[in-house]
Amino acid sequence: MIEKKLYKKEGFEGQKAIVIPRKVLSSRCAKNEIISSLYITDIGYYPKAKFHYRTRHSGAEQHILIYCHDGCGKAIIKETEYSVEQGEFIIVPAKQSHTYHADENNPWTIYWVHFKGTAADAIVSFIKKEKKSFKGFMAFSQSPVNLFNEIYSQLERGYSNDNLIYANMSLWHFLVSVIYNNKLPGAAKRNEKDEIDKAIDFLAERLNQTLSLEDIAAAVNLSSSHFSYVFKRKTGFSPIDYFNHLKIQKACQYLLFTNLRIKEIGDKIGISDPYYFSRLFTKIMGMPPKEYKSKRHQ
Repeated sequence: MIEKKLYKKEGFEGQKAIVIPRKVLSSRCAKNEIISSLYITDIGYYPKAKFHYRTRHSGAEQHILIYCHDGCGKAIIKETEYSVEQGEFIIVPAKQSHTYHADENNPWTIYWVHFKGTAADAIVSFIKKEKKSFKGFMAFSQSPVNLFNEIYSQLERGYSNDNLIYANMSLWHFLVSVIYNNKLPGAAKRNEKDEIDKAIDFLAERLNQTLSLEDIAAAVNLSSSHFSYVFKRKTGFSPIDYFNHLKIQKACQYLLFTNLRIKEIGDKIGISDPYYFSRLFTKIMGMPPKEYKSKRHQ
């Protein structure tokens, strides 16, 4: 057993994670008739996560699925211990005490997602019934990984209605791939991008810059007024608000995975005023950056 002082929640080379703002969850997911039954709250990927460790004595507010793509680890749910090997997944039910950690000598590479919704309890119960355990095996296939990456990439592009619906409806597909792995077809090809998708790409590539509405509209050859109208109609946000969400999403990752100071993080996302950065972060994430960093999610 490795010494507890070496355990860590995160801090692994190549890792990535998204924690969806709780205001977005409450206003755009929990109240959306299409996705309120099942929606993602947190999602991430930890490669070769040596010394990864997490314990929650009172459990989590969401259900957690961890898919071990490589290496191995262990999980304890209540008083039952599970060894999790390559190709296996573990479901950690909401509000149940648990601990999980990577193996010391062969640390796991994991894809993980936290989810909730009105159907979430029934889905977890169904998986347990089908697998006769909270643990199951997935015959090797690249399709679940491709699907996970597709979900992640959609959320990485922000929290428009389209993106949230696409990602969360895809979560059903991902969970089906967990239960019926041998039936999962190859991932479908994406349709050609329209002006709004191109604008989001433009924004995502320039998070370290300050852009005006005119700058963004010009990048996709539309007038400012028309662009603003069609952008909000499709995403539910103004272009600048959307850009700010992308900036704060990137700031969350810097807070989670680096030791950069608040001023340094602000500079990296094009916000040189640390007071404005803190106000914007608090407005979007519901807490100031320092508090967010101290409450690191997994």
